[in-house]
Amino acid sequence: MKTDIQKPKVKTFRGPGKRKENTPQSGHAAHKWRNIRWGVLLFFNFLFFASFFFDIQVLEGSLSASRLFGFHLIDPLAAAQVLLANKNLLVNLVIGVVTIIIIYVALGGRTFCSWICPYHWLAELGEKIHLILKEKKIIKGHAFDRKIRYYFILIFVLLALITGYTVFETINPVAILSRFIVYGPSLMLLWVLAILLFEVFYSRRAWCRYFCPVGVSYQLIGYVTPLRIKWDPEKCSNCKRCQQVCLVPFVLTNTVNKGKALYVDSGACTRCGLCIDICDDQALSYGLKYLDKLI
Repeated sequence: MKTDIQKPKVKTFRGPGKRKENTPQSGHAAHKWRNIRWGVLLFFNFLFFASFFFDIQVLEGSLSASRLFGFHLIDPLAAAQVLLANKNLLVNLVIGVVTIIIIYVALGGRTFCSWICPYHWLAELGEKIHLILKEKKIIKGHAFDRKIRYYFILIFVLLALITGYTVFETINPVAILSRFIVYGPSLMLLWVLAILLFEVFYSRRAWCRYFCPVGVSYQLIGYVTPLRIKWDPEKCSNCKRCQQVCLVPFVLTNTVNKGKALYVDSGACTRCGLCIDICDDQALSYGLKYLDKLI
């Protein structure tokens, strides 16, 4: 069956029966981007540990607020909480937030979630267990409303304003794991374990998909960044395997699913590369929207 694609220079994409399932095209590496991404994630988190333990002062602090060679980097949500809690606008706060925004405009918004966040790595491993249990019909998957994270932002911002304390940073698994890497274990690791077990036995990737407010600020940045997942409909067999592995499968709806766009335009895309790795057609790749015509 063929489906018309209403885009310039795009005719049709082939039906799912046009190629052998699980037969990679020449040059396709099944886990290329996952391995690169895990390497980058582990490297930067190790830098936090090494900078503290060996006192080399390269990347100091945690993922909430840090200094790279003495230059301030601050998570936007953490900065908003600090501002509201202290009711004082600090120069270093502004520098840190602006720097982070510039970095992630260049790299693609929620790349923080999949390329830097240590909890994402744990959740990715937990997801494998969840899928095995689900396949064996031991558990069932459950979904939540994606809008919940926006309510969480409002709640924690108000708590910072009212209490004068950055409440969310106490229970944020990203911050907890980052502090663990640098300063050692604490009882709050039990909270991280509880979230992970909830994902394994009840809801696949629940924290990252539905609850984590950290990714919202990076999601907003992701709407304007040129670095995106690019889709080539001429190669696509419409097998939908990319949506099966995607952390946020709805981001592929207007591309692979409906053929309305050649780039993933959703700011929720983490640029993790899982869809690229699994695409035997090599129909998905990293691309630069707005800039590709100039290069």
